[in-house]
Amino acid sequence: MVSRKSLVKDYMTRNVISVKKDTLNEDIIKIMNETGHDGFPVVDDDEKVLGIVTAFDLLMNERGDFVKDIMSTEVVVAQEEMKINDASRVMFRKGISRFPVVDREEKLKGIITNMDMVRSHIERSTPSKVDYFKQTIEQLYGIKTSLNKKKVELKKLRPTQDKIFADELEGRYYELQGGLSEPAIVIKTGNRWVLVDGHHRAVAAIQLGYDFVDAYVIDLEQDLKLGMEKTAEKSGIYTFDDIEKIEHTQHPLIAVTESLQKQHNNEENDK
Repeated sequence: MVSRKSLVKDYMTRNVISVKKDTLNEDIIKIMNETGHDGFPVVDDDEKVLGIVTAFDLLMNERGDFVKDIMSTEVVVAQEEMKINDASRVMFRKGISRFPVVDREEKLKGIITNMDMVRSHIERSTPSKVDYFKQTIEQLYGIKTSLNKKKVELKKLRPTQDKIFADELEGRYYELQGGLSEPAIVIKTGNRWVLVDGHHRAVAAIQLGYDFVDAYVIDLEQDLKLGMEKTAEKSGIYTFDDIEKIEHTQHPLIAVTESLQKQHNNEENDK
């Protein structure tokens, strides 16, 4: 049975200290000294996230006595059902070290940090995913295959995906440069190297000037025309240049608190 992808809720810290917008700034300093934490989500009476207050806010803003006077209102929040890979890409892309996690009602459920992201990479079970895919191929085609991890020339790869997303691509740049990127999954059938998983990785590697990409290669040891190849051909996908790049997209489980607050205010005005 294939394992589901790790989600934000699997790695976030659940017992989060939050504060209200009318909390005194001097009380925030006390809480920081007591807990050793340097930032807290700011929530309303319904536990919906309004922003975040950090030690930096206290140092840089002298106006007012309350959290509402100094807190950051444009804060990235993620839903707990978001995939950990997607969350890490957003974190790298936006250059932030943490963000609050909310449920479908936008209520605070936890917080996730860049250290949680590192932990998720260490615990990732990519080999198990590849082994499951290998077994599935063998059952579908009634054959035996071999599996090796190796570097594959990017110019040899045959893509099978018709689109990629700009924000995810940018996250792959950071992962490749930081040595955090997973290997791609490739099927060798005849003299063709079919890319199954890792299109954003491959495109990012090409644009960074790399000649090779790390990959798990499942060798069919014979020439079989795969269904994914046929589908790619019908869509006109033969090279990476044929893949559509989708710009200006935002992950559906990512939001910014100020936008949420405007939405709440509009809903109140409509009542």
